[in-house]
Amino acid sequence: MARKILILGASYGSLLSTKLLMAGHDVTLVCLPEEADLINREGTFVRITLRGEDEPRIIASKDQPGAVDACTPEAADPTAYDLIAMAMQEPQYGAESVRDLLARIAASGKPCLSIMNMPPLPYLRRIPGLDTDLLAPCFADPSVWDGFNPDAFSLCSPDPQAYRPPEEKLNFLHVGLPTNFKAAQFADDAHNQILRELEADIAAIRLDGKDVPVKLRVHDSLFVPLAKWSMLLTGNYRAITADGPRSIKDAVHSDVDLSREIYHWVDALARDIGADPADQVPFEKYANAANGLLNPSSAARAVFAGAKQIERVDKLVQLIAQQHGKALQAVDDNIVIVDEKLAENRAK
Repeated sequence: MARKILILGASYGSLLSTKLLMAGHDVTLVCLPEEADLINREGTFVRITLRGEDEPRIIASKDQPGAVDACTPEAADPTAYDLIAMAMQEPQYGAESVRDLLARIAASGKPCLSIMNMPPLPYLRRIPGLDTDLLAPCFADPSVWDGFNPDAFSLCSPDPQAYRPPEEKLNFLHVGLPTNFKAAQFADDAHNQILRELEADIAAIRLDGKDVPVKLRVHDSLFVPLAKWSMLLTGNYRAITADGPRSIKDAVHSDVDLSREIYHWVDALARDIGADPADQVPFEKYANAANGLLNPSSAARAVFAGAKQIERVDKLVQLIAQQHGKALQAVDDNIVIVDEKLAENRAK
């Protein structure tokens, strides 16, 4: 059965979009007018290397059985879709047009799957024992999430590494690390059925008879996406230094012992709130993968490009730790650096 999916965000969101199109589903991408016009004219392009191949393939949306279109937030009608995915950066949801769309999405009652690094408040409200009121300072505008039913909201860990190459058009995405999307289940079985259908359809995709990487993996546990937190605090946010950006590889491997300490501390915190150790990624596996992450993280690139706000998973983890009476100096010190850099950008 072909599904209709609305995805907020046409950059990273085009990766999930491409896999859905290849599986025969239809997607609408919500983005800026310039992006929407380009996508409606030319479609989207994703560059990815298949396992066992040396040269990347370019997968064009117009060659797929599913159809893609794009629109601005004002033109999106959430009631026309089976599932809505959130793939923008968290600060972007405070823009007036996006805020209005979020209100309409919340009123529609449609299942929402976030593929942001920053878990939205409706998902966090599903975690027993977590005082989400105390987490509001981590969000650029926490009020945009007020109307959502937590039972219709879930989180998908955006583990694949992908970015828009600066030399390409806005409808082009390069996949650097083709790992899987890991989604937590919804509270509603009917919503989970949609996820399971999409999971199976994406798993069945073949290109010239070959398996295509980047799957959608649906997990019964609410806590599986939390495995990403240790990676973010060990690598992504530590790519932001007082002296400038550095690669994720350098952030992890310049002091492996400290990286291991941070990683294990965040993993332990995730277990405190319900994560299963079996769902967590061993530090050694992450550190090995980080050897191939030769660029600064998107957070670091944004900060040193002048961004006044970024997603603050680092502060979220810090505040959750405080609720459990825990702290780690290395985490606190890096948060100070990020805070100072963002303050400098806002003062300009």
